[in-house]
Amino acid sequence: MTDDRALVERFLRGRGEDAFRALYRAHTPALYALALRLTGGDRGEAEDLVQESWVRALTALRTYRAQSALRSWLCGVLVNVRRGRMRIDWRVVDAPDVEPLADAADPDDAIDLERAIAALPDGARDVYVLHDVHGYTHREIAGLLGIVEGTSKSQLNRARFLLRSSLP
Repeated sequence: MTDDRALVERFLRGRGEDAFRALYRAHTPALYALALRLTGGDRGEAEDLVQESWVRALTALRTYRAQSALRSWLCGVLVNVRRGRMRIDWRVVDAPDVEPLADAADPDDAIDLERAIAALPDGARDVYVLHDVHGYTHREIAGLLGIVEGTSKSQLNRARFLLRSSLP
């Protein structure tokens, strides 16, 4: 994404508000969708994660080397922010109201799937969302989550098994 690279450079040179706005508009919807699924549909927590991720990303933007897409880098920041919060705040959350998947044939099925994803254990949910929903490879997931590829694969298998078991 050459546009992202140019916007990042423009932002870093002069802290250009227009460059930041363009980056924010381009990447926030994807970050929010990822955060929403990683939090099991908790909209407030997802919004907080996105906000904190942008704050962290802006302070670390000088370290971005464009070896991967900016969106991937930002998603990595978001995953790390979430992991940091999980270490601090171990709380149990009931399955929240969720936004149905846009491409589902039956809205009730979409809601069931979203609730089933929300009910997955954190590790399995993280890997499932990153792999099956957002298309990351096991290698990328391992890097983002600080796990080995084999753990990513086993967590994905576990998530798929639990989803099959919980859906009609």
